[in-house]
Amino acid sequence: MKICISCDSTCDIPKDLLQKYDIHLMPITIMLGTQEHHDGIDITPDDVFAFVDKTNELPKTSAVNIYEYTEYFKKLRQEYDAVIHFSLSFAISSTGNNARLASNEVDNVYIIDTKSLSSGSGLLALSCVDKIKEGKDISTIVKELEEESNKVQASFLLDTLRFLHKGGRCSSIALLGANVLKIKPRISLVDGKMQVTKKYRGNIEDALLKYADDLLKEIPPNKKRVFVTYSSPVEPTRTILLEKLKSYGFEEVLESSACSTICTHCGRKTLGVLYIAQ
Repeated sequence: MKICISCDSTCDIPKDLLQKYDIHLMPITIMLGTQEHHDGIDITPDDVFAFVDKTNELPKTSAVNIYEYTEYFKKLRQEYDAVIHFSLSFAISSTGNNARLASNEVDNVYIIDTKSLSSGSGLLALSCVDKIKEGKDISTIVKELEEESNKVQASFLLDTLRFLHKGGRCSSIALLGANVLKIKPRISLVDGKMQVTKKYRGNIEDALLKYADDLLKEIPPNKKRVFVTYSSPVEPTRTILLEKLKSYGFEEVLESSACSTICTHCGRKTLGVLYIAQ
């Protein structure tokens, strides 16, 4: 059986791996004012940041609708026997439910609620690559992926709450307090929803290293694969983190830039360490 792996454009898998494993993307729509763009195609995080700096407003993102998903899946099914699509967490976006409704119109399309975002979703897609290589049948693959979705450790450390505040995800009081006290919150996906699970004080460089150490102690990883994903590089911390994770014993240490959709909500100097837990 020829299986197609598909993801929302928010999966943050590097382009070379998308090409290597023939992973298809469904782009999220992003509006910069009245101008429509498609994530991963004609917009970059720098475009997002420049728009916010210029207008003091956030871009608007819109979920892929049922019709768009249906047409997309129909096209993929012309080439593949089945499609496994990895969706942004159902709990934070209607894209997943729209994809699931569309899958009812096209046979042999399976929707995985990743309960995650960014390269947290990407981890499951790459795990799917492994399972296909192992020769597992599609029902086994889907079942195992649904189980693994509960083990994805997806979290990020934010340098600023400015973008979350603009998006209505934190109060003005929280924003003021974070700025005054130099608080860097750890945002984690818990049951598919974003929650503040820890707070660090000080500069972002020191906080990131403490965050990574805490994470590996609190949530022991499966050492198959880990992502370091960032909205903009934080040097030299990014390099130090990559070396730390390699020395920790991960078989595959990957780095990726967050897509424009993710950057719309997190802002500059956001960095995450993401892996599947034991």
